[in-house]
Amino acid sequence: MRDISYEPRNVRETLVELKDSSELAVDLAYSALRYDDLALADEVLELESRVDYLQYHVRIALMLAAKRADEAERLVGLHQIASSAVRITEAAADVARLVLEDGGVPEAFDQAFPEADERLVRATVDPGSDLAGSHLRESRLDLETGVRLIAIRREEEWAFSPEGDDRLEAGDVIVGRGPQAGIEAVYRRATGDAFPSPVTPAESSDALERAAETVVELKDAAELAVGLSYGAARFDDEELAREVFSVEDRSDEWRNDLEAWVVDIEGWDADELRGLLRLATASEEICDAAVDIAELVVRNVELPPVFGEALSDSEEGIGAVHVGPDGDVAGQTVGDLEGELETGVVVLAIRRTDGDWTFDPAGDVACSGGDTLLVRGPPLGIDRLRSIAGSADGLE
Repeated sequence: MRDISYEPRNVRETLVELKDSSELAVDLAYSALRYDDLALADEVLELESRVDYLQYHVRIALMLAAKRADEAERLVGLHQIASSAVRITEAAADVARLVLEDGGVPEAFDQAFPEADERLVRATVDPGSDLAGSHLRESRLDLETGVRLIAIRREEEWAFSPEGDDRLEAGDVIVGRGPQAGIEAVYRRATGDAFPSPVTPAESSDALERAAETVVELKDAAELAVGLSYGAARFDDEELAREVFSVEDRSDEWRNDLEAWVVDIEGWDADELRGLLRLATASEEICDAAVDIAELVVRNVELPPVFGEALSDSEEGIGAVHVGPDGDVAGQTVGDLEGELETGVVVLAIRRTDGDWTFDPAGDVACSGGDTLLVRGPPLGIDRLRSIAGSADGLE
């Protein structure tokens, strides 16, 4: 257990770090599960430890800031957001522990996942690497390998979304996202070693593949719920907040499905089956924590300006776009929309008129009138997409 003593910290910066830590923890945890990657799982536990430390400081800072009941009332929203970020990170750590434990999930579980275009890589910069002492801009990792660094850990400190002027040092732990060939090149360049070979696939089964499909749905729902909830709080957008409730309702159904299948499965190790139940519980906990953030917006809980300011540095927003029957989006594919240079958006999910969800839709998925698209991108790009979709809504 890490010893903690209070040190004054900037509340704005602490909230940003809590938010970034929780989002990265979810991403790392499910990637660790997908690829049975112990190194990625270890980083989630590092994030959990860091978040516990940050929670202690933000709690004291908020207590010191509230000298009267009316001041405490204005700060309660920030306290709830900080607590939810911690819950999200701790639930992600529960997913990561399944990777680290023997018998956590079925041996062939990671092989039952669908192939992904990109994956995460975690590597420690060796003193002999040319990356040690270089600025990211000089390393040209993104240009030469297609891998974008999303975080750097230096001992117990994290830097999220590093930029070109950031400098790498020997001993830094880097986390990047990119294609398989690219992450192999980055790993070799950082460590001097070959990227670990994948484990020989174990025999799968129809039941296992069905369970894996449900876990993928739970993963996508958890990631989307977290992103939507922070977006709703940032923009005070009640529509986004209500989408979080809708995603959480759907995740409840998938969790129930997974639990029912586990009960009916025969021939699996009891510890592995228990691991699937724990996985379903952790995924649902992430969605529930996201709902707690969204609930602040729905209940019109006033968030102090410090929260919006904390997230205002981001060049990306998240929004809901309704596809009108007479707009230019109806009939277009996701690939068409994401290739539209004037918007620069990525489609995270589609909710159909019958309430069915498609998370992380493929490029050939077509949009229809009445659909709701949940997208991430520049705020002006989101507004542009709304205008051509026949949607009158806009971000505040």
